[in-house]
Amino acid sequence: MTPSILIAMVVIIGWSLLAGRLERWRIPGPLLMVIAGIAIGFSTRNEIGNTLNTVIAERAVELILALLLFVDATEVKGGYFGGERAITARLLCIALPLSLILATALGVLLLPDLSVAVVLIVACVVVPTDFSPASSILRDKRLPARVRHVINVESGYNDGIVAPIFVFALTLAGDHEHAATPIEALESAFPAAAFAILAGAAVGLISAWLTNSAVRQHLTTAQSLRIGIVMIPLLAYGCSVTLGGNGFVAAFISGIAYRAARHRQELGDEQLGLLDEVGILAGLVMWFVFGSTSVLLLSLGIEWLIVLYVVLALTVVRIVPVYLALTGSDLSRSDRFLVGAIGPRGTASIVFGLLAFNALDDDFAGETLYAMTITIIGSLVIHGLGSSLIAQRMASDTRPATGKSVG
Repeated sequence: MTPSILIAMVVIIGWSLLAGRLERWRIPGPLLMVIAGIAIGFSTRNEIGNTLNTVIAERAVELILALLLFVDATEVKGGYFGGERAITARLLCIALPLSLILATALGVLLLPDLSVAVVLIVACVVVPTDFSPASSILRDKRLPARVRHVINVESGYNDGIVAPIFVFALTLAGDHEHAATPIEALESAFPAAAFAILAGAAVGLISAWLTNSAVRQHLTTAQSLRIGIVMIPLLAYGCSVTLGGNGFVAAFISGIAYRAARHRQELGDEQLGLLDEVGILAGLVMWFVFGSTSVLLLSLGIEWLIVLYVVLALTVVRIVPVYLALTGSDLSRSDRFLVGAIGPRGTASIVFGLLAFNALDDDFAGETLYAMTITIIGSLVIHGLGSSLIAQRMASDTRPATGKSVG
């Protein structure tokens, strides 16, 4: 066993003992693991980074994302769009395309050495939101409940919409592993979405029906039930991928369907406890490995144009389209801004980044992976720390004033 793995275990144990204090210091677990991974990468021979098989890492990250999406989906109330069909449609059908267009335009301007196809690939890497690095946002009661609910629903679907565009861009760039032609890539978008919804809904509903029957007839135990629930998102992901659908959307849909069908049976936090904890543990390991391997890229130097591009992608490219798309909705101005500002990037960006790294030529692959790395690190800082500051500010603004009145 390599020293890096042993150190990762020590860091996770340390985090488990100090998690409460770290939360008060606004240091999320993923950020701590990335910092530890970077420190190990600089101070050792970086065995993880040098021996990492990107194909294996890609599959592992995909399964972790499926677990996390299922957990998030079980918190969605009100159907497949969380009772926010109009707002979700604005975010997915207006804000997301505008963000991709703006990210591509900025890429063409700031990254002239890359072709338009590669710039579109980079845009697909930096735009999708994902709450794996800042999942505490979804449970932060200081933020408006509706804002947290809306962005949770949005994050479950946006990578499924970006996926066919990403494959289209890969094909334009010369990769034909995922699709023979760009037209074929676009034509497969609707069937992929349909298969994802079908697989996710079927797995979630059937699993819930079987669980209800087993509980009602006293055939199961609390422990075995928790273990079985861990398998549901993985099964939904696998079935969808086998059918040619998007596994992430399937995992998210299965979580919504499972919760809806299990509602009368009072699906409690204790039943999802093991799934949540497995997801957190796998995520912490992933962030440590990400930090360790990012040293390989960061050690090559700072590419300021890519850094500027990523900063704009994490701020302007997200906030402006979202604010415009939600103009005219029943959300207040402050809530519209919050929905745009709270948009962390995480596992979804890593998945697309690794796919691009495996598919592109060496010259373009390095640039794409570099952009992905800076995006994740930047999001950990901006959203992992910034969101807590925003929540604290909102809490102080809404706290009732104390003291005697003058009259």
